[in-house]
Amino acid sequence: MTLVASASIARAPGAAGLAVKLRGDVSCVLQRDPAARNSLEVALLYPGVHALVLYRLANGLWRRGCKFPARFLSWFARLVTNIDIHPGATIGERLFIDHGAGVVIGETAVIENDVTLYHGVTLGGTSWAPGKRHPTIESGVLVGAGAKILGPITVGARARIGANSVVIEDVAPEMTVVGIPGRIVKVERRRSGADGRIDLEHHLIPDPVGDAISVLIDRIDFLEARLAHLQARKNDLSKSSEKETKP
Repeated sequence: MTLVASASIARAPGAAGLAVKLRGDVSCVLQRDPAARNSLEVALLYPGVHALVLYRLANGLWRRGCKFPARFLSWFARLVTNIDIHPGATIGERLFIDHGAGVVIGETAVIENDVTLYHGVTLGGTSWAPGKRHPTIESGVLVGAGAKILGPITVGARARIGANSVVIEDVAPEMTVVGIPGRIVKVERRRSGADGRIDLEHHLIPDPVGDAISVLIDRIDFLEARLAHLQARKNDLSKSSEKETKP
């Protein structure tokens, strides 16, 4: 499924297709950022949108074999937006890069549709070998600020990656990942609002370490209560025994 989606995303869109994608890049910001007031403001003032415009132009050059102009355009995009997207990356529709500062997307990364990336996110490689070495991010994924997703792994559709997590293994669809290294935490909760918008409440992420500590505290309280009960019972038995031994 991922290979089919990637091939579909990678097709040369043409001028009309490019315009459709760019309109989608602007409109998705209005859906996912409550600070965005209108399309003109988004188009003129959002560096994530600017980075995507320049990426889509550079990607067209890259696919046509114009490697140096494509890399030059991506360098210029990084210079003016502080977002580093390799022109060889494969990006679908309606990607929202919020704030954008420090975002890095590697050459063989694949991002499907309706993905949200916050600032400081890295989609990086872990190998010097040629070929697929960057992650695949399936549709509807949300990646929190500062998260690092490394290697040729797949993050399943509508998964959530917690802020500052480091993900080095595949993530199943609908899962939530937190921590270093990333731990998968199953959360039964709605991933989209009543109006179909993507769930952006990435701060509502469970804390498995905190949960484990809470369980240990409860267990300690139980054992202390049991110990106190046994101690009291022992004292009662000792007093009873002393009374029976007295003349």
